[in-house]
Amino acid sequence: MNISSLKKEMRDVLEKNILPFWIGKMTDEKNGGFLGRMDGNGVIHPDAEKGAVLNARILWAFSAAYRVLRKPEYLEAATRAKRYVIDHFYDPEYGGVFWSLDSTGQPKDTKKQFYAIGFAVYGLSEYARATSDPEALDYALELFDCIEEHAFDHEHNGYIEACTREWGEMADMRLSDLDANYPKSQNTHLHIIEPYTNLFRCLREMRESNLCNYVPSIGAVMPVDITVPQETFERVAVALRNLIDIFTDRILNPKTHHLDLFFGMDWKRGGGRLESYGHDIECSWLMHEAALVLGDRVVLQKVEKVVRMVAKASEKGLNADGSMVHEANLDTGHVDADRHWWVQAETVVGFYNLYQYFGDEEALQKAIRCWQYIKDHLIDRDGGEWWWSCDQEGNINHRDDKAGFWKCPYHNSRMCLEIIERE
Repeated sequence: MNISSLKKEMRDVLEKNILPFWIGKMTDEKNGGFLGRMDGNGVIHPDAEKGAVLNARILWAFSAAYRVLRKPEYLEAATRAKRYVIDHFYDPEYGGVFWSLDSTGQPKDTKKQFYAIGFAVYGLSEYARATSDPEALDYALELFDCIEEHAFDHEHNGYIEACTREWGEMADMRLSDLDANYPKSQNTHLHIIEPYTNLFRCLREMRESNLCNYVPSIGAVMPVDITVPQETFERVAVALRNLIDIFTDRILNPKTHHLDLFFGMDWKRGGGRLESYGHDIECSWLMHEAALVLGDRVVLQKVEKVVRMVAKASEKGLNADGSMVHEANLDTGHVDADRHWWVQAETVVGFYNLYQYFGDEEALQKAIRCWQYIKDHLIDRDGGEWWWSCDQEGNINHRDDKAGFWKCPYHNSRMCLEIIERE
């Protein structure tokens, strides 16, 4: 397969399989925003809670799709998501975003998980990139400040996992029931560096477009022209640069070249000997993206060594059929060999990134083989979207959601858009 054919196939899947599913089947016409869940058998659960992560990822996906493809229906879906995030998930009393709402849009779980706040920054900054909307940028910067004020560890560096609604301490900071209870994690840092990269890129693009003298003022009617103060630009740059160093100097395991998953406040590694191959390959290209967007040659040279190192380590999870297994626990010997949808999407981008920037032809073939696996096993050609996963024999997983708290149009739509946009 040549690059032109790959790009065409990606666009077809994005426009004919992924995005129409969310517009046509998951729009909540009764309560606003989007429905909270469709199970693995295609049954809608209209009373399901609505998660901040799901809605912020929907916001990102349609904003990015509109920015690249300029279709009005994508702008309409993105604007619906933006309004719902701001009007319902944003906490007007304490700031930040609620973890979840009930099906009618009332707060349900009011904790402040910084992973979710990061995704809100990601979605809002992408909407601002796509539309030059000052309100979206306003809220993205306000949420950036929330993370910096309440999550940043000034003593040991890095970011904690969660707080109460009022920004108090929590005993159980886990992102999900599957995680170990540690105050810091690779996953949360990964999804803070990702939105900070996008926010910095958004601010830079606005400066370069002469959209100037932007002053944050939540709730105010802003002028069309936006100017970004130097101080705001530099604060985001400093935070982004620091996050890159956290990954290269703290989260990367220098012995295994995998990224460790859980840490104490003092960065002591914990949670057992776990390897997450999907996060390894995802992080390889997100770290690289952060350094490229930051634009510091010294930082980029440091990161590019790590990019190839981490991507190579992730290949421990590659299968002969081109797919990537999820993760392994070296202490117990258990391997989650299911082919999860998000892991495959990140595998395609991660290896394509090695081809694009390092001329690695073998990496391109790994990306293409994984894409073939996705087409053969994970895309639901009849019902739309992708299945959660397949097992080693190719049996579809109907136990987990087709759309829901964690199953969103983000990894797969981003894969398509990344390949469409890249050289």
